[in-house]
Amino acid sequence: MDSVSIYAIAVGAVALIVAAILYFKVQAAPEGNEAMQRIARYIREGAMAFLAREYKVLAIYALFVFVAIVGLIGFVGHGGELERGVEAGVAFLAGAFLSLLAGFFGMKAATYANVRTSEAARAHGMPTALVLALDGGAVMGLCVAGLGLVGLGALYYLFQNADAHNLSNVLHAFAVGASSIALFARIGGGIYTKAADVGADIVGKVEANIPEDDPRNPGVIADNVGDNVGDIAGMGADIYESYIAAMVATMALGLTMPVEVLQILAPEVTDESALRLLAVGLPIFLATVGLGVSIAGIFVTRALKNMAPATVLRAALIVPPFLVTAGAAAVFPSLGVSMNAVLTLGAGALGGAIVGLITDYYTSMKPIRDVAQASITGPGTNVISGLAVGFQSVAIPLLVLCIVGWFSATAMGLELYGIALAAVGMLSGTAIVMTVDAYGPIADNAGGISEMSGLGPEVRTITDELDSVGNTTAAVGKGFAIGSAVLTVVALFAAFNMEVNANRARSGLEALDLSLVSAPVLLGILFGAILPCIVAASTMTAVGRAAGAIVEEIRRQFREIPGLLEGKPGVDPDSARIVDLATGAAIKEMILPGVIAVVAPVVIGFGLGAEVLAGALAGATAVGAVIALFMANAGGAWDNAKKHIEKGGLEGHKKGSDAHKAAVVGDTVGDPFKDTSGPGVSILIKVMGVVSLLIAPLLH
Repeated sequence: MDSVSIYAIAVGAVALIVAAILYFKVQAAPEGNEAMQRIARYIREGAMAFLAREYKVLAIYALFVFVAIVGLIGFVGHGGELERGVEAGVAFLAGAFLSLLAGFFGMKAATYANVRTSEAARAHGMPTALVLALDGGAVMGLCVAGLGLVGLGALYYLFQNADAHNLSNVLHAFAVGASSIALFARIGGGIYTKAADVGADIVGKVEANIPEDDPRNPGVIADNVGDNVGDIAGMGADIYESYIAAMVATMALGLTMPVEVLQILAPEVTDESALRLLAVGLPIFLATVGLGVSIAGIFVTRALKNMAPATVLRAALIVPPFLVTAGAAAVFPSLGVSMNAVLTLGAGALGGAIVGLITDYYTSMKPIRDVAQASITGPGTNVISGLAVGFQSVAIPLLVLCIVGWFSATAMGLELYGIALAAVGMLSGTAIVMTVDAYGPIADNAGGISEMSGLGPEVRTITDELDSVGNTTAAVGKGFAIGSAVLTVVALFAAFNMEVNANRARSGLEALDLSLVSAPVLLGILFGAILPCIVAASTMTAVGRAAGAIVEEIRRQFREIPGLLEGKPGVDPDSARIVDLATGAAIKEMILPGVIAVVAPVVIGFGLGAEVLAGALAGATAVGAVIALFMANAGGAWDNAKKHIEKGGLEGHKKGSDAHKAAVVGDTVGDPFKDTSGPGVSILIKVMGVVSLLIAPLLH
């Protein structure tokens, strides 16, 4: 395993080279007529303007946290060495910078791919349009996995021979950089996209009774910009963070787990230092194999362009983790790693597939037809039905994750290291998962551009089918993201407990009792349970406030711009005003929930102690997992119930009917559920875990 970091950097670099080739290939494709180019330019400029303003705020935040890390680790931490503090601070900046870079590259590719997908649909049909949308998504997927692997591989290469405490510091700081940036990017992008979406739908579909993506609607450009900043840049940061956190949690446990447990991982390795080196390097090795499999999978997926898009993309999401498991089964014996580890990886892959497919069921099959049926009697019954579907959808995925955790930890004997390894197995196909996720917003944008530029119903039929598949795969991707988050946070929780007591042992102090019979731990559980509720509420409120401002502005433009609503030639909406409103609101509103996630563990840990913080992590994980799954799946069910009616699936209740308007109301509620609050809560629990792990050596 000595050369694992070199292989990781090399494969990560190959992924980035492939991403660059695909980026230039997309850019070279025809982009249609002048109207299409103009609309695409508005979307691209709006997306980049949002990123520029968001990144300025995040740069200030990163500088502040860098100083805090240097100060805490350099002057307060074990040993009190400034050099260690600076190393950890730089690692934090690296994690943050690579997260932002992945989002930037992915956004650039997506905003070039959208209009070219429209033109491909017009000129060549569905197979060519599918490939172009996938190529645009692949740039994001390969950048997320490639930059993550290069960054973590380089960090491990530089510090693998350092003492365990120093290696822990830089790994944890790198993860904090990735996690906290992901939280701001996901919440900020989510607030933007859902405020614009809700505002455009309320005034356009419900009040003015005009079609979705109608060029008369001033909110349409902002809505299309939102697809990029929320579902590409935001989702990319989310998946990047999950990818890094799963590996770092496994590496942290490899450094602190009792040697007897690690002996089960590799029975033939008898030297403790070699055993720990193997346990720490294993997740990077698996991620390297996974990235190689994903690169191959992306090209196989492109080659299957003439098959049904839904079948191809579902297979692309589910198959790669199993291929990684098969590769591990072939290679592990030569490394001295037991079959227990292979079976654990397989459990993670199978668990991720089941969670994704269950999510797919609740957001695209019978449950959404039930929600659509409930729309006949009005918005109230639609909302009630969607809430019920959301709650129902939580049970099986969490039960599956419990079984995966029990199998990995108990049946395989790997204890908490096994749970972390299962999370790595679940995320081993990150590049292709993100490719398929980013494909969805590109196809959605392509449909909007087709509608606004008047390409006709034949083109819109193609882009609508591509978009419909994207909605399904996005739901499966969210299931993967949330499922892996739960397993990762359990591993982070365990690593935190071990790190706290390892630090106390270094200082000659007794180990803390972090069991459930401890009163501080029980109180901490209640503290932790509060935080997901606060973040969910604050993000929902933020979307509501921002959407309200956008609704008023769209209404004003319809009233005050003569001929706009009537569609008179030469009368255009002031779309830039809506883009600016949404951007300003998103940047302002993302700060509170982001600060809560980063500051809460620090305040609890230093103010109330490690026992209370341990309980808070457990409480936040349990409540956060339920809220994240509930919100993501309820929102997906409302969205697809509306689309089911729009496609004529509810006999006698066509688009524009009272039932359809009721479904639009449900979708309006579900939009911030699935794309802002649910993902925000999912990231919250991971951010709390990595921040707690970073400060663990400072708590006594």
